[in-house]
Amino acid sequence: MFITAHCPECGDETEHEVVAESRDQLVRCTTCGHHQRIPKEREPQSLLIKTIISREGTSIVGAIEFAEDDECNVEDHLVAECGDDAFGVQVASIELAGDKRVQRAKAKNILTIWTRAIEQVVVKISIHDGRKTIPVYMPCDGEQEFTVGEKYVVSGKRFQISHLKLRDGPLMRKEGWKTVAHRIKRIYGVRS
Repeated sequence: MFITAHCPECGDETEHEVVAESRDQLVRCTTCGHHQRIPKEREPQSLLIKTIISREGTSIVGAIEFAEDDECNVEDHLVAECGDDAFGVQVASIELAGDKRVQRAKAKNILTIWTRAIEQVVVKISIHDGRKTIPVYMPCDGEQEFTVGEKYVVSGKRFQISHLKLRDGPLMRKEGWKTVAHRIKRIYGVRS
């Protein structure tokens, strides 16, 4: 095995052959033949962090694997494992020791990651027919797109989307604006 390291004899970064490995590496410069010991690079430890996976009204406990120096942010899309199952999730909250919630943290400091599954979601739809509003729930793929102004049929009810309420707050009202299902808090439509 060969690595690049500083050679004190050559006074430059040169290619070295690894002769022996223990706590340190014994290496030989391929340019001048000088032998020296250099510390082995420490591989970052792998951590399994407790993860709460929320799936439309139910929650399960799983884990996400990180290297100890990795950083996790709210809104990150990650893969959580629960037994033999894996789920695409979005980070909703990061909990540190002492019930402290933060927007980002190094993996080694995280106690629990709170997430929601985004592969399969249930979109809440409110369809107004002039007299009353009809609530409808539509299971769909988290990446399915919905567009303001488009017509859809759900549970036998035909409607046109008037606006989309996003999970992070804003309303999308302009015709042609679109987003994916896992970002939607509620769809508002008019019966057609």
